[in-house]
Amino acid sequence: MALSDVEIRNAKPKKDKSYKIFDEHGLFLAVPASGAKLWRFRYKLAGKEKVLALGQYPTVSLKEARAKRDDARRLLSDGSDPSMEKKRKAAAALIAATNSFKTVADEFVDKLEQEGLAAVTVAKQRWLISLLDRAVGDRPVSEVEPVELLSVLKNIEKQGRHETAKRARALASRVFKYAIITSRAKFNPAADLGMALVAKKPKHYAALVDPEAVGGLLRAIDEYTGHLPTRLALQLLPHVFVRPGELRHAEWSEIDIEKAIWRIPAGKMKMRNEHVVPLSRQSLAILEKAQQSHVNGPYVFPAIQSWQRPMSENTLNTALRRLGYTMDEMTSHGFRSTASTLLNESGLWSADAIERSLAHKDTNAVRGIYHRGAHWKERVEMVQWWSDHLEQLKSGNPAQ
Repeated sequence: MALSDVEIRNAKPKKDKSYKIFDEHGLFLAVPASGAKLWRFRYKLAGKEKVLALGQYPTVSLKEARAKRDDARRLLSDGSDPSMEKKRKAAAALIAATNSFKTVADEFVDKLEQEGLAAVTVAKQRWLISLLDRAVGDRPVSEVEPVELLSVLKNIEKQGRHETAKRARALASRVFKYAIITSRAKFNPAADLGMALVAKKPKHYAALVDPEAVGGLLRAIDEYTGHLPTRLALQLLPHVFVRPGELRHAEWSEIDIEKAIWRIPAGKMKMRNEHVVPLSRQSLAILEKAQQSHVNGPYVFPAIQSWQRPMSENTLNTALRRLGYTMDEMTSHGFRSTASTLLNESGLWSADAIERSLAHKDTNAVRGIYHRGAHWKERVEMVQWWSDHLEQLKSGNPAQ
């Protein structure tokens, strides 16, 4: 005889005793002494009696319990065991939960970090992943479709962030390749999406290369009235040929004032090789001023809000804007182009010494290993000549 909701609601626990009230076709409600009301389905498979748990009343209503019972009976009619099917689905759900896109992406970036990827680059990788999280972060990595990724990438593009969309796609593609290698996905939905993104013409970093204009810029930097570490960083940057990110993350432990060198660890370099920078007398003088104003913390050029963090990514370019230089005229990265252009035009220094000073990667592996220690004497002489030349330009006398 079929159960009713009234009977179920009126079923009370019995002291130290459990009992059952039956519905139809194997469905029953177990009422233990604890007072819970548990749906169960009794069935036979291969002559063996089994019981399948269907949930607890009232979370699972009578109607829902009957629907679950009927689903189980259909499985039985197909020769499947409902209990095994339930375990299989639970296992699949667990795997899906632990193999979401975000989980695999985080695991992949953790691997890159353990392999020595620079901290600033790791942070950028995690930021790119965060842009994709809302759309596909919780999705099983094996189920993500190209259209899902394309939608979020196009939304990034609509904001005018074409390079960000391009990099997010490239990182997603690497994550899916990693998922395939680790047997958690069978195809890469990001592989061909680059064709659907707008291919923007690369924008080169603006740089001043006219000697007179460079002199004017150096004079303007000396007059900068903002945060002192910002002025000192702008004063040092033209002398050392490094990338702005490498300068911002410079630590006092890396600088040897007595030997006049700055040893940048491989993890902070774009090309993953240690880079040693010879320091001119002018560079040392700027660093001494930074040391005199140093309060606490490891960084030579700390953030405005905290001495424990490096200067933020936009600080130097923002300072240049305050000095009246637009993004089309000069950028903090442009100081490298300024040095490269004017040093090559001087005809005094070998191209190899200039390239080593800029920490450019040699495309020839054997030659690159040799050059790692080569041209040091020339580089030391060149950096002092360059600093002296900058002083001449700043004074308004560009003569060599």
